[in-house]
Amino acid sequence: MTKQHATGRRMVMGGALAGLGLAASSTAALAQRAAPPMPAQPAADPTRAMLLPVPEQRPATKGTIDLGGAKLGYWDTGAQTPDAQTIILLHPGTGSHAIWGYQQPVLAQAGYRVIAYSRRGYLDSPAGEGPTGTAAGDLLALVDQLKIDRFHMVGSAAGAIVGVDFALSHPGRLRSAVFACTHMGITDPEYLAMSNGLRPKGFAEMPAEFREVGPSYRAVNPEGVKQWVELEHKALEGGKRVFQGTLNRITWAALREMKVPSLLIGGDADLWAPPSVFRQFAAAIPGSELLILPETGHSGYWEQPEAFNQAVLGFIGRHR
Repeated sequence: MTKQHATGRRMVMGGALAGLGLAASSTAALAQRAAPPMPAQPAADPTRAMLLPVPEQRPATKGTIDLGGAKLGYWDTGAQTPDAQTIILLHPGTGSHAIWGYQQPVLAQAGYRVIAYSRRGYLDSPAGEGPTGTAAGDLLALVDQLKIDRFHMVGSAAGAIVGVDFALSHPGRLRSAVFACTHMGITDPEYLAMSNGLRPKGFAEMPAEFREVGPSYRAVNPEGVKQWVELEHKALEGGKRVFQGTLNRITWAALREMKVPSLLIGGDADLWAPPSVFRQFAAAIPGSELLILPETGHSGYWEQPEAFNQAVLGFIGRHR
């Protein structure tokens, strides 16, 4: 256990890279690393993809695991075949296990056992009293109690940060990892200064749908925005947000030691981590792949579900 605590243009070089912890022996070598292969091409018509209705869900059972006071609520499609591999979905801070309506039937139809759970304090997961532990530790407890040895992990935003922490501590439990629409939880001072500078004072008090749903989606699909907001409100209904620590200090140096096959999915209109930042993530994580979704904000799983699912299935399929 660890102690608690591009596509397109080349990324900027020289001192700026060194300040972000990305210094390399030569700028040419770093430029090559900054352009990982694209795992899939996004949909040819982004507007059409934004208007897709949530598909009919596959049957799933609901359950709860006990963390000694706190509980984690989850749903599980079950294994359709004896050799079915498992995908576990990790929700963003504005969500719960209920947000994955676009992913559940598609991933299950592809033959995977699909599980999503809510972190402490979110829908169906009472926070309880006492120490809050770590979210990565809770994920380990979940897979241990469900007797899941190795699995594929798909995390969005805050869920992806949990995924990074888990991957650094328990790489042997993961077949692959997808980190979507996230700032990765990096704590290097230079990175924090850059990342925080992307968002103006008062940003956190702005409506969640402005912060986390891209303008193209909000323009063409107000009904979809309404559904997203309803799920966001439901996520913390009757509960409380629990702030948990990490098992690792997540830094550029830590990302360079990542030992899990990784896919990075960003949105070209993400206010938290724009494409240039995702190219830096891809340059840091060995062997990682990168996809930037067009006309997409911080909720790629919802705004461009077709391209998101295609990329996830293609990537996971290469790491079975």
